[in-house]
This record gives sequence, structure tokens and C-alpha cells, in this order.
Amino acid sequence: MEVLLNAKQMKACDERTISLGIPSMVLMERAALAVVEEMEKAALDLSKVLVVCGSGNNGGDGFAVARLLSGRGQMAVCFVGKETSMTKETALQRHICENFGLKISSNFPDGEYTTIVDAMLGIGLSRAVEGRYAEVIEWINAQPAKVVAVDIPSGVSADGQGVFGTAVRADLTVTFAARKLGQILYPGAAYCGRLICRDIGIPVSAVPPRIFTYTKQDLIRLPKRVPASHKGTYGKVLLIAGSEGMSGAATLAARAAFRSGCGMVRVFTPSCNRTVIQTVIPEAMVTTWEPGEEKLRLLEKALAWSDVVGIGPGLGTSEDAGELLRFCLEHCDRPLVIDADGLNLLSAYLSAQTSTTETFLLPDFLRGKVILTPHIGEMGRLAGMDCKAIAADLIGTAQQFALRHKVICVLKDARTVVSDGKQTYLNTSGNDGMAVAGSGDVLTGVICGLLAQGMPVFDAAALGVYLHGLAGDLARAELGAHGMMAGEIADSVGKVLKESIEKADTGM
Repeated sequence: MEVLLNAKQMKACDERTISLGIPSMVLMERAALAVVEEMEKAALDLSKVLVVCGSGNNGGDGFAVARLLSGRGQMAVCFVGKETSMTKETALQRHICENFGLKISSNFPDGEYTTIVDAMLGIGLSRAVEGRYAEVIEWINAQPAKVVAVDIPSGVSADGQGVFGTAVRADLTVTFAARKLGQILYPGAAYCGRLICRDIGIPVSAVPPRIFTYTKQDLIRLPKRVPASHKGTYGKVLLIAGSEGMSGAATLAARAAFRSGCGMVRVFTPSCNRTVIQTVIPEAMVTTWEPGEEKLRLLEKALAWSDVVGIGPGLGTSEDAGELLRFCLEHCDRPLVIDADGLNLLSAYLSAQTSTTETFLLPDFLRGKVILTPHIGEMGRLAGMDCKAIAADLIGTAQQFALRHKVICVLKDARTVVSDGKQTYLNTSGNDGMAVAGSGDVLTGVICGLLAQGMPVFDAAALGVYLHGLAGDLARAELGAHGMMAGEIADSVGKVLKESIEKADTGM
């Protein structure tokens, strides 16, 4: 698990480290050395380098980088901040540079460079970039040189508030101690280029892990297989999915649930889908119903059979579909994943409930067991919010909705957020090739598959999102972003699990 920090948290980590006896100048030297090492690893052309420094400690890092690079080629150092605003550490680093014979210009140098180092504004920025800084940023972005950002590209909000007017577009960003929210969330992530996090001796363990992400090492959290087991050992998934002309969503969710390791899958669907589902995924059981039939009696039996329930993929928003959702909300005491059309139906259900009560009231037996997986549009309908407002605050929206309604909210976007209102996961796996029909149905299946194997509800949601993204990354590597389809994402889930198990067995 990797903790992600905002600017305030990172500053607290810095201050605590200094209070423990490690001088700020030592941290600055370590940061500069880390930047230089990463530039060397990236094999950047260092024959003509320009380092642009601001007044804060980010500028001090830049002066130290310039000194460490001096003698390797032509070096130009430009100070674009205010003399009166310089921190004492930055002023000292500048003085050391001058002692080493480096000329520091306050006039922005003209000419072409092979590499430009951005050390202007750092993570403390909280307002629009204007004036000279804005002019310098636009000039840097127009250059053919490779651009390296120290800690964060100037103009990008470390807190995930986007870009403050304009920002440096870096090819490489070297950040310290922990990655920042604004480097993970878009649009800031698009300005960082390749993002490297280096340990420079600042402990982050003292910061509560309010927001975290997973790395491949966390796949060890996945449910284990045991030799003395049978299909029932790995759980039973009930998928209430599909409608006329929408059998594909049901098959994709079922396929993904199996690929995630569950033992049995039953699809509860209209009778028109029986042949397709049994042909495409014969491993799944099928319970079908006809309009007007006693479908709720059939559903009651299916719920009793299941360990976990997923509802919504391809379900439609008919009156029959609405009855199925209401029945689940009132009678299902298993973990319940609601997606796609299930969310659209839930929006209407919420509206009816909240017209007379302050908030949506889940039965006691369902609180903490319901996972909602909306994209931004569906979230807008659920929360009664403007989509732009949601996009501007994915984390806050998911946290507040989850806390208010006692659910786990999986708010899907290029960076998916999972929150129960107290703990929050921010996903870093996946790619734009996953923006394809059926991808969300696969995610529903993956989460249900993990739940069926006994994972705690929040963990299954967070790790399911991460696993789904890794499967998408593998599918892209094999097929390319333009050619991959949701079925390939589902099949890649099994391949990712195989790879993680093999690594664990070999101790790699």
C-alpha cells in the first residue's frame, strides 16, 4: 500500500523530519542528488542544460541540481523569483552555486537547450500563475528540450485541484517521499510525464493513510487457493443482469467473476437471453424469468443460494427491472454490488426516499455491504450534482456520498476513487484503451468474484478496481489501446492473477 499526500501533509512530514534533527539543507542535497540520478538513468542529453529556479525551497533544490550538473556541459541558471522572497536555504544554495563559479542570471536566457530543469514553484502553490512565472512556463513549453520537473511541474496543484492557469509540461518528474494527489489525478497527471518517487529520508508513516493506492506487491492480498477445496469453497455469485438485446453485459460480468476466482456463477435474466448466455459462457448457471411471471419468487430462491449479488449490467430500466432492484434492497442480506442500469433505477429509488427523509436509509442488514460503481454521469443522477462539480472533486464527492449513505462508493473515471467515507483508495492502474463498452460490466464481475471468495467489502472494491486496471494494462500491451475489447480485459484478469501467484511462489 502506498500513501498519497497533499501539500499540507507533505509539509508536515518535512517539518517532523527536520524536528528529528535532519537539517533542511541535508534534505535539499538529497533531493537534488535524486533528481540528477534520475536524469542520468533516463539518459537525457546534458550537453546544454538550463535550470530555472524560484524563490522557495523548490528553487533551492534547483540551485543544488545545477551545481551537481556543473562541468558536464554548458550550464545556464536562471532565477525568476523575488530576492526578498527567497528562503534562507534557497539563498544559501544560490551562494554555493556562485562559489562554484556558476553565473546566475535574473534575465531569462535566450537560446536552445537540450534539457530544462523546472524548479520554480513546487508543491506549495495555491493560486493562479500570473506575470513572469506564466511567461516563463509558456516559454519552456514551447522549447524542443526535454523538461525535468523537480518535485512537481510548476503550476500543477499538489492537492489535486488541477492546473492553476498554466503549468509546465514535463517529460520527467522526480518527486520526494511520496507521490502527491495532484500528480495522480487528472489533469495534473498529464503534466508530469514519467513520475518517479524517491526516498530522501523523510518518513511518511506518521501521516494517517487517509488516501492510498496499491502497487503490484498488494496482489498478495488476493484470496488464496487451498488444495483441499471444491467449487463451493470459492463462493457463489448471483448476477441479476441482461435484458432483451443486452445479453452481452451479463456474459461479460459472469466471465470476469469466474476469471477472478469464484467457484460458481448464476445469471438471473429474462428468458430471451438463455440461449446466448448458455452458449457463450456454459460454465454459468442460468435462471430465467418471463415478464409478468412470479419472478420475485424465483429471485428469492436465487438470493438464498448466493454468497454475493451483483445487479445492473444490461438490466434496463423497465418496471420489471425496478421491481428486482427494490426486492434486493429490501431482502438481500449479502454483499450487493449495484452497477449500470441498477444505478439508474437506484437514482429514482433515492429520489422517492429522500423526498421524505434527509438521506437514503438502507436496511440495517445492508449497511456497509452495498457497493455502488457509478461513472460521473451516474454519480450526478445519484447525488443530484453537476457533473463538472463531481469531476473537479472526485475524492470529496465519493467520500461524502459514501459517508452519508453508508455505502462503498466506486466513482469511476480515468482515476477511480473508492471510499467508504473513512478510508479512500485512489486507483493508478488502467489506461484509455479501457474506455470501451462492457468494461464496467467486467469490473462488476471482478468485484463480485473477490467478494464471493470472502474478501471484506471495502477491500474487494478497492483491489477489484486495481486488478481490473492491471488486466486492462495487460490487454493494451498485447492488443494496443485501439484494438482491445471488454472480453479481453476479462480474460486478462486470469493472466494477471497467474503472474502474481507465480511471482509469490518464487519469492520475487
